[in-house]
Amino acid sequence: MNGATPRRRPRGPAVVLVTGVARYLGAQVAARLAADPRIGRVIGLDSEEPPAESAILLAGGVEFVAADITTTEPAKIIASERVEAVVHLAVAGDRRAGGRPAMKEQNVIGTMQLLAACQQAPHLRKIVIRSSTAAYGASFRDPAVFTEDTEPREVPRGGFARDVLDIEGYVRGFLRRRSDVAATVLRFAPFIGRRANTSLTRYFALPLVPTVLGRDPRLQFIHVDDALEVLHRSVVEDHPGTFNVAGAGVITLSQAVRRANRVAIPVTEQGLSAAAGMARSGVKFSLDQLDLFVHGRVVDTSRLIREYGYTPLSTSDAFADFLRGTGAGGIVPEDAIGAAERTILGGIRAARAALRGAS
Repeated sequence: MNGATPRRRPRGPAVVLVTGVARYLGAQVAARLAADPRIGRVIGLDSEEPPAESAILLAGGVEFVAADITTTEPAKIIASERVEAVVHLAVAGDRRAGGRPAMKEQNVIGTMQLLAACQQAPHLRKIVIRSSTAAYGASFRDPAVFTEDTEPREVPRGGFARDVLDIEGYVRGFLRRRSDVAATVLRFAPFIGRRANTSLTRYFALPLVPTVLGRDPRLQFIHVDDALEVLHRSVVEDHPGTFNVAGAGVITLSQAVRRANRVAIPVTEQGLSAAAGMARSGVKFSLDQLDLFVHGRVVDTSRLIREYGYTPLSTSDAFADFLRGTGAGGIVPEDAIGAAERTILGGIRAARAALRGAS
């Protein structure tokens, strides 16, 4: 209508705190928020100093604070800086120094401490939590597609999946005490893309890819750029609730291996992790990932697309971008095949020996 007053863009939070900024995802999210004129200040928090590449990115407007989320330090920062939104990305899906105990302390104890701090923060009005589709577990009893309302059919075996379930339970408890705060829980499928560097992307870069004998699971991925966009929108827009975040469609493990021009080597379930680890690639699978490669997992994303008005790249397109960015897809050299065969066979023998010793 002529003469109508143009609509103003909604004001974002005046102060946003982002945890886990020493890692790629946290640094990227913090930097994007700092560049958004709707956001006032962005504080980046981590117990570790960011590596050089992330430090350069954060220097563009993110105020870095060294603090451990498993302590009461974040509470002081949230209160003194009058934080209005918290983006919790310090949720580790891979084992870091200290192994499983350190991982659980960061994920579970860290989230408990952070939510306790948020509960006492009068200016807080929004929290955004990184979760994972691992919350659904993976078993032979799974439905064809998980929605956000589907409960796990079995308690997940993996530590990360159990951590995620604990984290989401703590968020629900927090909301019962602070109903004035909007919470967005994002259950991400495994990240992929040319800039993703995870055990999954390293797995698909192996010359020979060990797979579980007799299994061809359906897999779903989310491009890391789409994950960043959804996280950004969760802060500057209002989308309370729980959302599956994944690319549409599926790709079977055998299709992924063929598209990467790799050769699949079927092994027993017990030999998969040992075989991959013996390839000197830094690939070591958790129980969560092992179960994924046996049973697969597919989630429904209609709620995300409807509520956010945003459609991520399909799983197939996201995987194709990963292949373009890494140079995967070329012919595997014969000497690389021979070396990989020897290391994978060594892993199988080691796994068999371990099983005989345990029996």
